[in-house]
Amino acid sequence: MEGKVYTGEDYKTKFNPRDYLKTYYAFDSGTVAENEILKFLLNNLFETFSPGGVGGDILIEVGTGPTIYQLLSACEAFREIIVSDYLELNLREVDKWLKKEPGAYDWSPAVQYVCELEGDRSKWQEKEARLQRTVTRLLTCDVNQPRPLGSAQVPAVDCVLTLLALECACRDVDAYRAAIRSLVGLLKPGGHVVTSVALHLQNYMVGHSKFFGLPLEKETVEKALQEAGCQVLKSQYSPINYSEAYCINEGLYFVVASKDPGA
Repeated sequence: MEGKVYTGEDYKTKFNPRDYLKTYYAFDSGTVAENEILKFLLNNLFETFSPGGVGGDILIEVGTGPTIYQLLSACEAFREIIVSDYLELNLREVDKWLKKEPGAYDWSPAVQYVCELEGDRSKWQEKEARLQRTVTRLLTCDVNQPRPLGSAQVPAVDCVLTLLALECACRDVDAYRAAIRSLVGLLKPGGHVVTSVALHLQNYMVGHSKFFGLPLEKETVEKALQEAGCQVLKSQYSPINYSEAYCINEGLYFVVASKDPGA
C-alpha cells in the first residue's frame, strides 16, 4: 500500500463512491472480512435503536458517505433523519437510492439482513420505503470546522450518528477531539452520540487511491466523548480487521454515549 496518501481537499477529485461501495459493501460477495464488519455494525445498530433504546424526533448523521446501511434500524426509532457528508458526490449517491433512480446501488442484501434481525426478512421492501420517507434533508458538512454544518439551520437533535468517518477526516487527535465537541454541540441535553471507529487506522484504499487514516485507540475515543460532556453508556469492541489489501486497522469500536442533561 505504498504511494501518495490523499486527504482533505483531495477527496473532491480522488474519492470514487462506487469504488468505495464495491470494496467495502459488496455484502453478497466473497470479501469475508468486510462482510463481518458490516454485520458487526448492523447488529450493534439494531440493538442500539431497538424499542426501549435510543430514539426520538430527529437524528443527524455526520459523514454519511455514499451508504445507507447505518440508517436501517434508526429509521424505526426517529421521526426524521438528516444526512450529511463532505462530498456532494456521496450525497448524490445516497439521493439516487432514496429516489429509487435507475443505477442506484443495491442495498437489498443489507436491508434483508436487518429485517431478519427484526424477525421478518420478507419485509425488506417496506423497510426501504420507510427509510426513504424518513430521510428529509441532505446537507454538506465539514467536521474540521467549528460549525460542521455551515450555515444550514438545524434544530438541536436527539441523536448524532457518525460511523467510520472522523478517523478519516481528522488529521490528528486534537482535531478529532474538536470534531467530537462540535458534534455534541448539535445535541439536545440528554441526547445521544452513536459512533464507531476503525481502531489504529493507517490508511485505506478506494480503487487505486490511498486515503489517510488517523490511528485512534479505544481510550482516546472515550476520553474525547467524556471531555465533550458525554457519558459512555455502551461500548463494543471487535477484533475484526479489514482485508489487508484494502485497509490497515486493528479492530473496531462501537460506542453509545449520552450528553449531560445539564449541558
